[in-house]
Order: sequence, then C-alpha cells, then structure tokens
Amino acid sequence: MTQLRRDSFRSSAMLFFSLLLILAFTGSAFANSREKPQPPTPDSSNYETWLTREVRHELVMLPFYSVFDNLQYQAEGTKVTLLGQVSRPVLKGDAEAAVKHIEGVEAVDNQIEVLPTSFGDDRIRRAEYRAIYSFPNLRMYSLRSVPPIHIIVNSGHVTLEGSVATEADKDAAGIRANAIPDVFSVVNNLRVDKGQ
Repeated sequence: MTQLRRDSFRSSAMLFFSLLLILAFTGSAFANSREKPQPPTPDSSNYETWLTREVRHELVMLPFYSVFDNLQYQAEGTKVTLLGQVSRPVLKGDAEAAVKHIEGVEAVDNQIEVLPTSFGDDRIRRAEYRAIYSFPNLRMYSLRSVPPIHIIVNSGHVTLEGSVATEADKDAAGIRANAIPDVFSVVNNLRVDKGQ
C-alpha cells in the first residue's frame, strides 16, 4: 500500500512540474509575441510624432520630476533639444540619459537650466504649492500623477508653466501665486487646454 502511495505521489509531482514547465514556456512565448512594436524609421513621415510621444513619456517617468520642474523638448529628425528649468541638478543629467536611450535618437542638446539652490526659494515653492493646490477650484489638478501646474521659482521670481482646463483656472492660479509674501514677480504662462 505504501509503495502505491509513493508511486502516486511521484506521478503527481512529475505531472505538476511538467505543467509548470509548459506554463513557463507558453508564458514566455506569449510575452515575446506581445513585444513593443518597432518604432518608425527616422526617414518616415510619422517618426517625429512617435519620437515626441516617446520623449514625453521618458521625461514624465523620471523619478525626481516634480511640480517644481519644467521640462520641455523639441524633436527635429533624430535630434532632441531639452529645455526648461529644474530645481535638482541630478534631474538635468537624468533627463538627458533617458532621452539618449530612445531608439533612433542620435543627438541630445541639453539646454535645461539648473535653478540655484536657496532656502528662500524652497520656502516660496512650498507656499506656492499650498496656495495653488489647496484652492477648491484647483484641487482636482493635484490628484494627477504629474500635476499639470508647474511652479518655477528662481531667486524669488515665480513662473507658472503647464496647462489647465479653463481660463478661470488660469486666472485663479495666477491670483493665488501673487498672494505669497516675498515674491518679486509672477509670470503666468499656463495654457488653457480644453481637452483637460
């Protein structure tokens, strides 16, 4: 009786491991069949559109990218120009490295400005963030993974970059930004994007 149980156990174990191998093989074959589609070639008409989408994706995924940074870019053929301002020096290098790894990119011109470190600017950043994103009409923007209103502070001067859904939201953000003490000036560059 015990020999029969051992044989039955061995058969079950072999069947179990065989099923695991089959599942592992079919799983990897399925994963390989769903690989990322190949990008268009640089000489095709839709390459710049594809490249612009890829650059945006890479920049938004950077771990230290926040509402206190403004990353912009231009794609021309296989060259990408990075523009904007960052509050942490490491982000400038991270942005360039991320874009260089995109297939087809041959050159990256990194013109990102690293903002000077300042306790006063850091205090203004925090105050601006609270003033803008705690306002009831603007609170919905803080719920996004990358909030669309970017607050750039450079030596006490504030610039709002990004996009909002309505002209009223743009005006509200500008008014809230102007209410912070020790701010020398506020430039409201927010775009109104009806599709927000």
